[in-house]
Amino acid sequence: MTARTHDLAAATTLLLVALVQPPAQLTLATLRAAVLAKQLGGIGPDIGQPTAPLWRNLPEGHVVGKLFGKLLGGHRFVSHSLLGLALFGWLSNLLLHALHPVMLQVALAPVWWAFVLGYLSHLFMDSLTKEGVPWLLPIPYKFGLPPLRRLRLTTGKSAEALLVFPLLVAVDVWLCAHYYDRLLAIVHRTIS
Repeated sequence: MTARTHDLAAATTLLLVALVQPPAQLTLATLRAAVLAKQLGGIGPDIGQPTAPLWRNLPEGHVVGKLFGKLLGGHRFVSHSLLGLALFGWLSNLLLHALHPVMLQVALAPVWWAFVLGYLSHLFMDSLTKEGVPWLLPIPYKFGLPPLRRLRLTTGKSAEALLVFPLLVAVDVWLCAHYYDRLLAIVHRTIS
């Protein structure tokens, strides 16, 4: 999947979870940090790809990207597995706790969960592609949905742009329209 599809899938996942399990208390600072964490989680698994958007947007990012790629075994290896989720989930938790003294208004748990949900959405979306995902690494088998490889999507091709992305937009619009009152209550609790 392309970066924009991953971004939208991560947003859809976070929206869906917020509707199913609304946060009890949410400050504006926590909401902003959660949206950023969702974004980072949504692109996080591609950290092993030297041409990933993360590396393209950093000075000398291509050099750092190559190093991370070698360290993680390349694209769609460690970072695209449950092992990678556990590793990066743990590292993000450490980072959040290290940053907490300068972000006292931010509740760490919702921000961490936003990162994890973004990460999981990335793995799920990549499972829909022909390449699949090695969910159970160190078992090197790549799983995909549907199980027949020829029925899966090719990253960046028209099926993604004309089917998957519009479907995610439609889901978001429907969720916002159908659960407008619930979303409004969450926003009111956040602002007040």
